Amino acid sequence: MKYYLTTPIYYVNAAPHIGHAYTTIVADLLKRFKRMEGYEPVLTTGSDEHGVNVERSAQRAGKTPKEFTDAIAAEFERQWKMLGLQIDHFQRTTSPQHARVVNELFERCRKNGYVYKGSYTGQYCIFDNLYVNDAKPGDACPDCGRPTETITEENFFFKLSAFKDRLLDHYRDNPDFIQPETRRNEVISFVTAGLKDLSITRTNIKWGIPVEGEAPHVFYVWFDALTAYMSAVEGEGQWPADLHLIGKEIVRFHAVYWPAFLMAAGLELPKQIFAHGWLLFENDKMSKSRGNIVRAEPIKEVMGADALRYFLLREVVFGQDGSFSYDALVGRYNSDLANGLGNLASRTLTMIKQYRQGAIPDGPSRFDSEPTIQKVREAFDAFEFSKGLESIWNLIGAVDKYIVTRAPWKQAKDAPPEQLDETLYTAADALRIVTALVSPVLPQSAEKIWAQLGMTDPLSSVRFETLKWGELRVGQRIGEIAGVFPRIDAKDAIAKMRALEEKVTAEQQVLMGKKPEDAPAAEASPKIPIDDFLKVDLRVGLVLTAEPVKGSTKLMHMTVDIGEPVPRTIVAGIAEAYTAADLVNRKVVIVANLQPRKLKGIESNGMIVAASVNDGKPVLAGFHEDIPVGARLK
Repeated sequence: MKYYLTTPIYYVNAAPHIGHAYTTIVADLLKRFKRMEGYEPVLTTGSDEHGVNVERSAQRAGKTPKEFTDAIAAEFERQWKMLGLQIDHFQRTTSPQHARVVNELFERCRKNGYVYKGSYTGQYCIFDNLYVNDAKPGDACPDCGRPTETITEENFFFKLSAFKDRLLDHYRDNPDFIQPETRRNEVISFVTAGLKDLSITRTNIKWGIPVEGEAPHVFYVWFDALTAYMSAVEGEGQWPADLHLIGKEIVRFHAVYWPAFLMAAGLELPKQIFAHGWLLFENDKMSKSRGNIVRAEPIKEVMGADALRYFLLREVVFGQDGSFSYDALVGRYNSDLANGLGNLASRTLTMIKQYRQGAIPDGPSRFDSEPTIQKVREAFDAFEFSKGLESIWNLIGAVDKYIVTRAPWKQAKDAPPEQLDETLYTAADALRIVTALVSPVLPQSAEKIWAQLGMTDPLSSVRFETLKWGELRVGQRIGEIAGVFPRIDAKDAIAKMRALEEKVTAEQQVLMGKKPEDAPAAEASPKIPIDDFLKVDLRVGLVLTAEPVKGSTKLMHMTVDIGEPVPRTIVAGIAEAYTAADLVNRKVVIVANLQPRKLKGIESNGMIVAASVNDGKPVLAGFHEDIPVGARLK
């Protein structure tokens, strides 16, 4: 049975970090798990390499776009190999074969009457690759807050407006198409509000896939990038995808645009899209502006790839936002891996070597692991990885308790031999079951324990259908015993990881064309007279209420008290950086004398002040001391 899954096609305007690794590690886990279920899984990832952002980044790096994308794509591939991930296809959107498939999809859509040529003059956000409706020159993007650019050009448009009902019908008829439920509701709300036709080509940039016979048109980033999921497996009989695994910030493109493109072309839709949450660093969203991006390589070098995999899958409830910290990483490793699985393997194998000369004894097994096997399978099938791991560790705890109760060190002295045999066989067979179940999450460590148990069949050959209790072969010789999870000193390990993080950061800055010693700096702005600055009315505001704007992943609708009789309504593009709970009762800085403007139909009376460096998310200005609401900033 085939099972085709994908990660996002990662944008090459940033070097790989732990956020990229998180999604790709989960995809690797799912591939290994599906193999245990009897499928023949295929995993695609890749690099999205076109667009004006890439063109400009290459220019800053002193490279051609091709040289720049070659370097970044190679770094992504190196990272996945370094982490031991089983990638079948790494699809680059600069591939000529991919360009052909994109043009074929375009022609199918055009032939079916869903593409037309038109012209557009308006504001465009190059950072989010989207047109901004109802905006004037100089206005900020409502999603990210950065300045928009005025663009006039001929485009090909896709009739997205024609697919509202078909999409809603598909969501209704296939309730698992978008998961988790929060993302599904978000997408349904967005589509229900109405869809506008979508520009799918550009004429004012050169770095893109040319539309055949329609120079100077090149394809818009999403029509290009999304098609990589198909082009990667062209001719292999893998389409449609069984699963698109993505981050929640790109759910709209995957759950609205992509199925509409495929419907228009008369092609099959992917079976499921799962949009997971963000990784927060010590409860703050990771971003370049905060300088708190974490990379996988330092963690792998100090603690091993499996330590990172286990932490991400056990600590974070998949689908929700999760917090990463070095302290929590080391703590989870020592408590669960060193003291849990590692200790069970070491004590069990050591006792077999000491009391039975390294041979698995002949004794009945006193544990029934079938319920655990079933719980783990059901949990992983439902993307509940933390819950599945909890079931495995419950079994580890039960076996530990069994060993303590049976006290084999005493049985070896004053009990009949068959009692010790029973204890050792039960513990060893439980270790076999645990090792098999945990192998999709801890592939490298599980292989080591499997070999130490003396298993002759490859761990990769284990299937759920044949994983049964009490089938450990009697008389089997165990292998050489070695600690798999030695305890780690937190202070020393964290210091090493932080030092390596600085080193890797500097290397990636060079890769991106930046000088390692350069700190992010704002571009120089023309100087203005003091009188111009005094025209800006900056006030201290207290956020009273906050809620995400329906149909937008980035806008937050707030009421803010700035000392006036009636609180202000303000809409700001900060929803990806802050939740509603983060904002309520928070003091912020407001530009109070801006003319009102409508965003998503809501009139915004003011602007919230935030810092944003390079491509980072907004960081709200605030105060270290208590300042009265309504106070003016001077």
